[in-house]
Amino acid sequence: MTWKTRYEAKITTAEDAVKTVKSGDTVYVHSNCAVPEHLIDALVARAPELENVTMAHILTFGKAAYTKPEMEGHFRTLSLFSGANTRQAIKEGRGDFVPIFLHEVSGLFWSGQIKVNVALIQVSPPDRHGYCSFGVSLDHTRAVTKTADIVIAQVNSRMPRVHGDNFIHIDELDFIVEAETEVHELPRPVVTEEFSKIGQYISELIDDGATMQTGIGGIPDAVLNHLHDKKNLGIHTEMFSDGVIELVEKGIINNSQKIIHRGKMTAGFVLGTRRLFDFIDDNPLVEFHVQEYINDPRVIAQNPKMVSINSAIEVDITGQICSDSIGTMNYSGIGGQVDFFRGAKMSPGGKAILALTSTAKCGEISRIVPFLKQGASVTTTRADVHYIVTEYGVAYVHGKSFRERAKALINIAHPKFREELAKAAWERNLRV
Repeated sequence: MTWKTRYEAKITTAEDAVKTVKSGDTVYVHSNCAVPEHLIDALVARAPELENVTMAHILTFGKAAYTKPEMEGHFRTLSLFSGANTRQAIKEGRGDFVPIFLHEVSGLFWSGQIKVNVALIQVSPPDRHGYCSFGVSLDHTRAVTKTADIVIAQVNSRMPRVHGDNFIHIDELDFIVEAETEVHELPRPVVTEEFSKIGQYISELIDDGATMQTGIGGIPDAVLNHLHDKKNLGIHTEMFSDGVIELVEKGIINNSQKIIHRGKMTAGFVLGTRRLFDFIDDNPLVEFHVQEYINDPRVIAQNPKMVSINSAIEVDITGQICSDSIGTMNYSGIGGQVDFFRGAKMSPGGKAILALTSTAKCGEISRIVPFLKQGASVTTTRADVHYIVTEYGVAYVHGKSFRERAKALINIAHPKFREELAKAAWERNLRV
């Protein structure tokens, strides 16, 4: 039989495909903007006949109906990186969170520590050789599909075909559900005045020829807005968003100085709008590779002048960084922050940069604090960062003493909190 004949033989409905899920199974949900909503809806509809099904995933967008209170006993989320749609379930004890570096997540599937019974993925239609693309999110899905007992694919003509190690042959799919739906989008954030100031400070730290890790949000977009006078920038990043497109079109991002994957933008997934999805579709400039490779600090370090830019929820006056919890409440995950900070620090001329606004809750609280909140996670240690940046300036903390760090961080805190922070420092015998 030709691959087309084999493909047609696997086509079924979502309702029939998810009948393969049994009570006690672990189901993997394709991540980020690639969530196969059509398949999930069909599975959630079976909730009354299922018990103790684990839904494993990193960040996902969409309804995540399996996390609703009425789904307790039927489904339980296992989050390796949490988002807005899973936080409440974890907070209320109806879900679980696993703290882990992003480059290590695939190893949980390869080793069988997390054994996936059924994988729910979303892919592009097959090309003339029978290969579908994982589309906007490769991340850890390669490890999952290679180790899962059953792979169910939602084939969606709206899913872009993205180059790199980002393909799966139809022979690796057990069930195929053809469903054209809109791929989840994330609108571009508003760049505030504070974000713009931070972006200006960070842009001054980025040299011509640098390779960058970019993210999503107002601060990364603000940084990109201030790079129009730079030359020969490159991208090797966990993910990127719409903000890079203009710099590519102007030739500022051309990847010409990269040592590995020269001439290519390399990432594991994207988060953005349809404009971004169309930009990466069948674009030889863009290559997706598995996260255990993209986020490996030893790989990251091979490109010189590697610049890693990440954000945080709060930072204490000694430089401890909390990015994934608010006190004891899980907010997100370890993700790739430490992966890229350590890779950037090993890179010749590399820079590890943490950026955050000086306050939260409309200026009511300082994000530079004497102590992290009780129960808060230390996502990144005091020794893992070079620069900490707010709208009030840049603090270089690498190799500095506690006293020097406290003084530098107080200087970039919001002015109305500096006296309070200085008093707290003196009480710790840090005489700033």
